Amino acid sequence: MDFGFTTAAYVVAAVLFILSLGGLSGQESAKRAVWYGIVGMGLAVFATLIGPGSGLWLLSIILIAAGGSIGWYVANKVEMTEMPQLVAAMHSLVGLAAVFVGLNAHIELGRVMAMDETARKSLEGFAALIAKKDGVEQSILRVELFLGIFIGAVTFTGSVVAFGKLAGKLTSKAEKLPGGHLLNAAAAALSVLCLFWYMGTGGFFPLFLMTLAALFIGYHLIMGIGGADMPVVVSMLNSYSGWAAAAIGFSLGNDLLIVVGALVGSSGAILSYIMCKAMNRSFISVILGGFGGPAGEQMAVEGEQIAIDADGVAQALEEADSVIIIPGYGMAVAQAQQNVAELTRRLRAQGKEVRFAIHPVAGRLPGHMNVLLAEAKVPYDIVLEMDEINEDFPDTDVAIVIGSNDIVNPAAQEDPNSPIAGMPVLECWKAKQVFVSKRGQGTGYSGIENPLFYKDNTRMFYGDAKASLGELLNRIS
Repeated sequence: MDFGFTTAAYVVAAVLFILSLGGLSGQESAKRAVWYGIVGMGLAVFATLIGPGSGLWLLSIILIAAGGSIGWYVANKVEMTEMPQLVAAMHSLVGLAAVFVGLNAHIELGRVMAMDETARKSLEGFAALIAKKDGVEQSILRVELFLGIFIGAVTFTGSVVAFGKLAGKLTSKAEKLPGGHLLNAAAAALSVLCLFWYMGTGGFFPLFLMTLAALFIGYHLIMGIGGADMPVVVSMLNSYSGWAAAAIGFSLGNDLLIVVGALVGSSGAILSYIMCKAMNRSFISVILGGFGGPAGEQMAVEGEQIAIDADGVAQALEEADSVIIIPGYGMAVAQAQQNVAELTRRLRAQGKEVRFAIHPVAGRLPGHMNVLLAEAKVPYDIVLEMDEINEDFPDTDVAIVIGSNDIVNPAAQEDPNSPIAGMPVLECWKAKQVFVSKRGQGTGYSGIENPLFYKDNTRMFYGDAKASLGELLNRIS
């Protein structure tokens, strides 16, 4: 870049983004980390506007004001329960931006190459950058914009489908068209052929055909992934959006976009891999739409669900010395985190040991439960990860499950034909008593029956979690 201040500002912004990403790994530092990101992005936008993005000031101000207003409105309106689908929606916008930037780069490349040398000397901005490229550099630009459009198109439709599944507008079941993975493979092969076609001709049609194929791949890949794997999908789409942003950066010659895109892309991929290990899932299987999986008839669930009222739960808690609370998406839907926090405070005031067990994929977004508990002012030191607390259940008097299903499902260990077979779960059934706060007798988001609800030491505390815990609080001083 020829803009000294912009280059320096981009370096500072990149450092702030790295600090932000690192800080988000811990609850205590997360709030500070968010501010690092805000300041870094503000600096990046300002440096771009006075550097390579200078000019068209009125349009820039209008767009920034419009985007900021929409962001402010959405941030205030969206509940924490809707955060996973909001994240998916944001990913779709990044993918769509990559497609538009790639198409614009193609149009600009054709326009600049059609000019004579005299006309090229008067060009400014991105067009001037293209005019300085020789034949090899132009070929590299074509590959960059081609990949940017491909990744962006996959991210766009994949994120739209993920949004639909998370919002309940599409089925959470894994669905594929006849032909399944062969259709995805055919679309990918067509995209590769289009790359050679595009590099040979420079025409628009192979680019358009590849875009259609990529849009299909994004749609069909995510439709083929079931609800139980949605947290991994959201994380993986985050990675895709990062690589799309990096591709945009290469096309535009923007160093900061390349750095930020690489940070988001790599961190999203690493998080997805960690989550797959936590779920005993094959990373490749998940991102390709569920290759393989268990076969055969699932184990029949026997027995009946036994209900208990608030008085029964209150009496058990009065007699208990140790309590582990397991929050899930049902707690988020009911917005019961404040009641959960108040119950925790009252039990701890009585001298009881109260801790929280968090599964890596609890909720529908990584860290979903941690954010809700932090919002309710639950102390960080009693919120423990699965590996830290799983061995303590046999010595625990009461385990309270609030709106969780798959992450406390013993079928993961007991039924080799279960869709979640082998998935590490919170072994709450080993506690002396288990109370499950649940709306009704239906299955969870993934549609898998849970034998926990039928065990002898389990009692079902039916009802909306917020209302049920409110009744419980009336009985505990």
